[in-house]
Amino acid sequence: MKLLVTGAAGKVGQAFLPAFLAERRFSDFEVVALCNNRAIETDDRRVTVIRGSMADEQVVARALDGVSHVVHLAAVKESPDLAIDVALKGLYLLLDRFRRSDAGRQFLLLSGDCVVGHIFQGYAAPITEAAPRRAYPGVYALTKVMEEVMLEQFGIQYDLGYTILRAPWIMEKDDFRYAFALDDTQFGGPPWETLVEADDLAKMRNSDVFPAMRDSEGGFLKRNFIHVEDLVRAILLSIDNPAAHGELFNIAMDEPVDYGAVAALMETNGRDRAEIATPFHSNWLDNAKARKVLGWKPSVGLEELVERAWNYRRGENDPRIVWYPG
Repeated sequence: MKLLVTGAAGKVGQAFLPAFLAERRFSDFEVVALCNNRAIETDDRRVTVIRGSMADEQVVARALDGVSHVVHLAAVKESPDLAIDVALKGLYLLLDRFRRSDAGRQFLLLSGDCVVGHIFQGYAAPITEAAPRRAYPGVYALTKVMEEVMLEQFGIQYDLGYTILRAPWIMEKDDFRYAFALDDTQFGGPPWETLVEADDLAKMRNSDVFPAMRDSEGGFLKRNFIHVEDLVRAILLSIDNPAAHGELFNIAMDEPVDYGAVAALMETNGRDRAEIATPFHSNWLDNAKARKVLGWKPSVGLEELVERAWNYRRGENDPRIVWYPG
């Protein structure tokens, strides 16, 4: 068997590949890592690295030669020209060649809760896999919707075996800590400048308070997260799993992160809370289907997410990399 991994040099790819290679169930798999802007370095004989764009038909043909399984992790954020190449043209080329292959068995797509609008769209109940797609503004969310639809339609049209894993904001190392940074080291968004007046923001920065966003109804914002290790385990459980074929799964923490609860943890460390009003919605990405069908459950909850992020110490060879804005 042979696995193709796109986006192998990204945040999820760099966590997934060593975990896959260490899994005894996949010991007879060869791996092709398709990289474009960044390339992985490996001395594992089972891994072949191919450089090139998914929008290049010849590159796609080389990468898919003899491939039985695809884990599609490659993504582009708010860069319309690149996003169209990767998410639409590139995915189409991959799927069209893969569905013609005698070796092809499963195509796994990593999607995101941007497809259902995460904090930009309101839901009266937990968001299940049956919820309609309601992307928030921007090219990234739009292309993720189109990726999911394209893959589902290839499944319908050509009986292509597929699996979609829909993840929220993916955390590793000290990401979660920097999501609350008030200065220009902030990871992700929304930028504080869009929510707080300049003078008030300057005062918050000078007093080193901890930001706690409130949602559109006045309660503390609740947003969904997942640690990259938990996401990788979900991917591993889905690969070559008949129960995962033709299915979409939400892969999220058991409960969304309550920004008030995070602020309360910070208060025990002596930081005052600064409450910030926002127009955003609190939502809950329901992971019940993945727990039941895949036998998966997340291991990193809120307290461990905080502990890992605030205790993480970087070495000289471990620079902070923002893979995408978040």
